[in-house]
Amino acid sequence: MSFFIASSPHVRVKRNTSNIMMWVAICLLPGIAVQSYFFGYGVLIQLIFAILLAWTFEALIMVIRKKSPLLALKDNSALVTAMLLAVSIPPLSPWWVITIGLFFAIVIGKHLYGGLGQNLFNPAMVAYVVLLISFPVQMTSWVTPEVLSGVHLHFDDSIKLFLTGFNSDGLSLQQVRAGIDGVTMATPLDTFKTSIRAGHTASEIMQQSTFTGLAGVGWQWVNLAYLLGGIVLMKLRIVQWQIPAAMLASLLVISTLTTLFAPGTTASPVLHLLSGATMLGAFFIATDPVTASTTTKGRLIYGAFIGVVVFLIRSWGGFPDGVAFAILLANMSVPLIDYYTKPRTYGHLR
Repeated sequence: MSFFIASSPHVRVKRNTSNIMMWVAICLLPGIAVQSYFFGYGVLIQLIFAILLAWTFEALIMVIRKKSPLLALKDNSALVTAMLLAVSIPPLSPWWVITIGLFFAIVIGKHLYGGLGQNLFNPAMVAYVVLLISFPVQMTSWVTPEVLSGVHLHFDDSIKLFLTGFNSDGLSLQQVRAGIDGVTMATPLDTFKTSIRAGHTASEIMQQSTFTGLAGVGWQWVNLAYLLGGIVLMKLRIVQWQIPAAMLASLLVISTLTTLFAPGTTASPVLHLLSGATMLGAFFIATDPVTASTTTKGRLIYGAFIGVVVFLIRSWGGFPDGVAFAILLANMSVPLIDYYTKPRTYGHLR
């Protein structure tokens, strides 16, 4: 037997970046499957297109930077970014929406700062906010879940709407949505906020067919599926429990208090927890190891901050779902949070 001498550190790392990112992608699959079931083929069409486009942008920018494109593609970070952005925007948005978004995510949000590990903000959320501000109509054009509308968009219609903006009958996405719904509604959160501003009470709003069940047809099951994937990530110790726990707990507490002291004016805790991008943001976006807080106390503060900002934007802001904005604001606060929560050096008295 040979005795090999190696320099420190001697701690063996079982998972590398590629492995971690692949597990994140795998744990996204339950949520993607449920989302596809309720919102049709558009989810899968957009997802496949986004992955191929993200790999293309990643390879091109690495060639421009005179680095190996294969090494960058193997870390699976572009794959995860594409998946997160693809499931965050309406599935039948025109192809150019996801194209512009991925350009900002990969080129601006990631490589402009130096590449993987150097970015200050979550690339997928940078892209989402850019798209939401620039193209609000396309970014709020969610179709009604198929189980509620009773209308099934076939694959050929879905891909034509995605590529050309029109289906086989020459109808645009807005016309298709109006034909299905009678009204072009967005998500349950948007419907709730619009109805509150129109003078309806929370109890009246929850009687609408959109809110059948816990927190909106389709959306509650999508969130529960992402919750399942997030639990697997925590079980594998790929993400720490502090951030999702603090985010969900703060959102639960503040929404409960508001419901108790101002009943009928704000959404219920269940609606907040199981609608929009709550679970996707808590387990798959806020926990990004590059842009999140790195200390134990800091993660709790970071997660709680996101939950509070999400509630404030949803209740009184100009957008129906504030997860992306809350995470970007928290990313900006990470240096300050880490500075004041860094652990004391062993043996240091002050």
